[in-house]
Amino acid sequence: MKLDLLCVGLTTLDVVGRPITEIPQNEGGRLIEQIACAPAGTAAGAACVAARLGLKAGVAGAIGNDLTGKFVRFALEDGGVDTSLLQTLEGYPTSTTILPIDDQGRRPTLHAPGAGSVPPLTDALRAAAADVRCLHYAAIGAPTFDGGPGERLVAAARAAGAAVTCDLIAPRPDAKAELARILPHVDWFLPSAEEARFLTGEEDLQAAADAFVAMGAKNCVIKDGGRGAVMAAGSLRGRLPAFDIKVVDTTTCGDSFCAGFITAQLKGLGDIDALKFAAATAAMVAQGLATYGKLESFEQVENAVTTLLVKEAAA
Repeated sequence: MKLDLLCVGLTTLDVVGRPITEIPQNEGGRLIEQIACAPAGTAAGAACVAARLGLKAGVAGAIGNDLTGKFVRFALEDGGVDTSLLQTLEGYPTSTTILPIDDQGRRPTLHAPGAGSVPPLTDALRAAAADVRCLHYAAIGAPTFDGGPGERLVAAARAAGAAVTCDLIAPRPDAKAELARILPHVDWFLPSAEEARFLTGEEDLQAAADAFVAMGAKNCVIKDGGRGAVMAAGSLRGRLPAFDIKVVDTTTCGDSFCAGFITAQLKGLGDIDALKFAAATAAMVAQGLATYGKLESFEQVENAVTTLLVKEAAA
């Protein structure tokens, strides 16, 4: 089965609880309202959301040979995600993240690295990347991909006619060197505001977006959470406002924005309409817990685009 979307990079298990405003001292305890767990990460999270929106989505990455890994694989497949390129690595635990969500939807991150940090670049992945409609590349920082192998993968995908999108995982300072290799092959670069400022040194997000285009990206959209998104996409410049919602959990909002945008573009929407759809997808996810939040379907998000109130544009 030819995939619409192949997401390459980090696969983790997220364990999310809310509301958590403080950690009980010593051996104390307290009751909270909700706990959830779901596959996540820049690859697996985006693939999960895209599959729920109706794409034939697959994930390429790695899990450990442990009970957590077995659960992640099951949950991905249960969500309609193709896992044929998800490798099980002996001797590694499955990457796992604990996220204590406060009553404002904010979440510090407690991450235990594992197999997800070293996704293998296999011949099967190379072949699959040249036979998809879109390759979502989220493996910058993985030692198995940096320094040339990842660049060759995205170049081959684009040469075969795939659209190429790119996102980041908490980049290190040396990520800028890898971006210099990758971005000339990227149609849409979709970093977060924090990542954009860190990598460019620009406080102004429009300047940061333009800097990434100057590095080679065909288009750049910087995700700025509740403040919307900043565009450097062809002639499009400026800020796209966010939707006005009650935030429960911002986990996976960035990945869901990417998945929503890719889905909308593959279904034929224009750039602005696709970005609005992306923002509405993230809004559905932010109103619930963990990877899916309150997301149900493509049709639900289509309706949300026209019915959700828009925040007043941020300066």
